[in-house]
Amino acid sequence: MKKLLTITAIIETATGLGLLAAPAVLAQLLLGGTLDTPAALTVARVGGAALITISVACWLSRENGRALVAAMLLYNVVVVGILALALSGLGLWPAIALHLAFAFWCMACLRSKRVGMTAEVSQPKTV
Repeated sequence: MKKLLTITAIIETATGLGLLAAPAVLAQLLLGGTLDTPAALTVARVGGAALITISVACWLSRENGRALVAAMLLYNVVVVGILALALSGLGLWPAIALHLAFAFWCMACLRSKRVGMTAEVSQPKTV
């Protein structure tokens, strides 16, 4: 779980900084489109700030982040759906694959913790 949250923090920071600094470049790369209006640029930058916030939450929750991993599972599944509807852009399919991989990783972390917790409860400790 710690590795998942660390890698997520790094990737989301990079993407968030990209959206803050050069939202039009990222939109062209990911979606194959432009951000033609000041409103579109503002929304992209707010999205960048949100990604940086996600990265900080992941970084700070690396030691005990079960609830955050559950939230990140939802985030990654929703992002896959949104990006799949966009259907263009050079970086789109790698982004979909990355978020899909993270969603499966989140599920694996949540499942392994639950299995581990069940095993601990069912086995009595010997003194």
